[in-house]
Formats: sequence, structure tokens, C-alpha cells
Amino acid sequence: MKKKIGYIFGIVILALIGVIVSASMSVPERVVLYQGVPDTKIIPASALISSDTPVPSVQSFNDVFVQIADAVNPAVVTITTEKVIKNRGMSEFPGFDGNDLFWQFFGGIPESEARGTILGSGVIVNSSGYILTNNHVVEQGEKIHVSLMDKSRYEAKIIGTDPRTDLAVIKIEAKDLKPAILGDSDALRVGEWVVAIGSPFSENLDHTVTAGIVSAKGRSNIINNSNYESFIQTDAAINPGNSGGALVNIRGELIGINTAIATNGGVPANLGVGFAIPINLAKKIMTDLIEDGKVTRAWLGVRIQDVDDRIAKSMKLDSRKGALVGEVVKDGPAADAGMKVGDVIVEFDGKKIDDSSELRNLVSNAEIGKEKEIVVLRGKQNKTVKVKLGTLPDDENIAVGDSKQSSSKWGFNVDEITSALAKQYGLDKEIEGVVVTRVDSRSESGKILRPGDVIQRIGDKEIKNLADYKEAIKGVDSEFILVLVLRNNSSFFATLEVPK
Repeated sequence: MKKKIGYIFGIVILALIGVIVSASMSVPERVVLYQGVPDTKIIPASALISSDTPVPSVQSFNDVFVQIADAVNPAVVTITTEKVIKNRGMSEFPGFDGNDLFWQFFGGIPESEARGTILGSGVIVNSSGYILTNNHVVEQGEKIHVSLMDKSRYEAKIIGTDPRTDLAVIKIEAKDLKPAILGDSDALRVGEWVVAIGSPFSENLDHTVTAGIVSAKGRSNIINNSNYESFIQTDAAINPGNSGGALVNIRGELIGINTAIATNGGVPANLGVGFAIPINLAKKIMTDLIEDGKVTRAWLGVRIQDVDDRIAKSMKLDSRKGALVGEVVKDGPAADAGMKVGDVIVEFDGKKIDDSSELRNLVSNAEIGKEKEIVVLRGKQNKTVKVKLGTLPDDENIAVGDSKQSSSKWGFNVDEITSALAKQYGLDKEIEGVVVTRVDSRSESGKILRPGDVIQRIGDKEIKNLADYKEAIKGVDSEFILVLVLRNNSSFFATLEVPK
């Protein structure tokens, strides 16, 4: 009798534990299946999501992914691009050198001056036939073919490309297309479930569905620090051929365009570190390309860089957040508003700035001609300036490369800018400062300075001649000095460690 009572008591306890675990593990997310998009407009998902959508329990978690695949797969396409491929070698992919681990997603190995096919993916964004993909999938393509879920095949034409974001829009003439629902990538949280869909390695593997989580947001300087980058990082399995494919959230909304992967030892395959362009960054690009065939960006008129630890110490800053102004372009919007070299931009249009990439993306997506309030840290004081944004010139490169490690010795010589030196280094005779004439290749300064560089500022002191330079060096009382360098008509800040 005691044994029976014990068995019954044990069963009751296990049942109670099961109920508690099931209740505690319910997923507080809504699942929205494909609901269709009108023919001529790209509609945000917020207009299609009902607040009455039921919350799935942990038991239905498996069905959630099945429903996502069923809803989104018809919007994903396979793209094959025929073109002449030059043997550029691994080290010459755009934005990469031989030591980089990051490859863009090419579906084949480039051969020397051979006609080849590039494999990629794309996402249908409206039922008129517009498809969003990566620029590197279709650039310089002679023929572009698009295959749908039902194996139907169409020839596509390029509507517009934007290499600075690696995005492109192509178009096919087809009926009964099922576009993706666009989500809000800004609302995406680290740790959320995401699903990647594309065609890895081969057309035979089209519409491969993989799942993972959002590993990080706002990744920049992954491919090229002069590009507009704010990648979503994910561990969902993506591989060569997935480029241009869909990254969707648990509600089936498109929140990113898969673009690049990190590899180890040059092997172009998934290692759990992939990158996608946020859909909110892509929306304006996509709209501009569809409406105008090109992208028009707003322009602040400054060259900026991140505030690293050495810059923060040399400027005695309490925070490493913000974007340091290395140059104010003459007659540009920032110059007209009174912005100065050495200002640290900490807020743009009410949004706090973490780094230069974030500021660059915010400015580029802002409305041209609109006045924006910008908060800068000047000295120890915050100052608000109002800047009327202009249009980014075609040849303008806003970003300046990050400073490299400085040395424990000076390791370089400077001189007055004479007519002879100006001619030797191709300098404008009106330039003020001192010119670097020698750099010790064995010193750490060789990683930063080059002969012909012009030093125009040390700390907060402007350098007009050799006397100014010697006085500024003599007065340094910190661990590092901040130096403004002019090179090839572009200026940037670098930090040098003060000799002990």
C-alpha cells in the first residue's frame, strides 16, 4: 500500500513540474504569416500585423519555423549572373587583404579572364517584380537570370546599384509574385531567433532554410570602413550563394539582406559568424534605386573617425563615444554652421552617437535640405549647432581610417614647408604646418606617418611653422599627443605616445 501511495505521489509531482516548466517557457512573440502586399507599394509590416495574433506556446515552436519557411520561401529567388571574371585572387576582393577573414559571397572560384557564373540570392519586395539583392552578386553582369520557387526562370534587368552599401535592385517581368513583408530592424534585439533563406553553393540547394539567433547589431568596418555598414551579426548558417538572400525574424518579417561571412584560414564556409544589411538601412536605398535609379545621400561636410582609447586619453575625454571631426570641408554645411576640427559629435537629431559609422549612416539617411541639431563636445563643454544638410558629392569620402598604434619614440623628422619641399611632396604653397621629411621604418611612427605628411595641429594648438611645432611638443604633459595630419588633401587625427 505504501508503495502505491509513493507511486501516485511521484506521478503528481512530475505532472506539476511539467505544468510549471511549460508555463515558464512560453514564447512572448507573435507569428505573422505572409498576408500579401499591394502591387505598387512596399508596405511596412506594422500595417499588416494584428495585435490579436495568438502567442505560440513552446509546444508549437517547431510549427513556427515551418510556417515561416512556407510564408517566406516564395519571396526568395536564386540569381545567376554571367560575366567575364578576372583572376583577382583572394587578397584582392574589395575591402580585403591577404590577412582578412572576411569574404563576400561569390558562388564560384574566379578564374583568370574566363567567362563564369556568379551564384547569389535575392528577395522579391513587391509584386511588380522588383528584387533586392547585393551589388556584388549582379555588378557588371552581362546576363542575369532569376529562378523562382516553382523553378520558373526569368531574365532580369538592373534597375540600380549602390556599391557603398553593397545593395542592388533588379526587376523581372512575372505574374503572381509573393513579396516579402518588410520588418523593423531597429526593433531587433540581440538574442532573437532569425531564419536565413538562400541558395548556398549550388542552384540545386536553392531555398535552403537555416535558423539561429541575432549575435550582435551595428557591426561596422567589416568589409570596408568607407562603406555604409551597420551589419546584423547572426549564427544562422549562411554560405557562399546566400548573398542577397533573406534574413527574417520569428514573425516572418524581412529584417536583413545576407551579405558576408567570417571565415577561418580562408575557407569560404559558415563558421557561425555571418552578416546581414539591416532592412531599415536598405529601405531608402531600395526606394531611391526604384524611383531614380541612383542613391542620393545627405551630407554634413566633415571627415570623421572613432574616438579610441588613446584619442580619449590625449583629449582627456571621459567617454569613448561619439565621432571625432578630423576635417571640416571648406564651404560645406558643417563649416557654414561653425563646426570645428577637434569637435566630438555626440548627438545627431536627438540620437546619441556611439561611433563614426552610426553617425555616417544617420546622416546619409536624413532628408537633404533639412536643418538638424547636432551636439558637439568642444573642450569640456557641450555645444549645439544647427546644420542644414547638403547633398553628398559623388567623390566625397566621409570616413577617415582609424588611428593605428603610435610609438614609444618620435621616430620622425619635420621641417618648414619651403618651396622646394612643397614641390617635392606635391603640396600647396599656401598650406600651413610642418612637413614630415623622414620616418624611421623601424619605429612605430612608420605605421602612422609618411614623408610628405603635414602636421597642422598638436593637441589644441594649431601648427603654422616649425617654431609652433617645437613649442607644442615642449608643452606636452600627457601620456599621448593628438596630432592632426594632412595627407593627399585629406586630414585625420593620429595619436603618438610621448617618449618617457
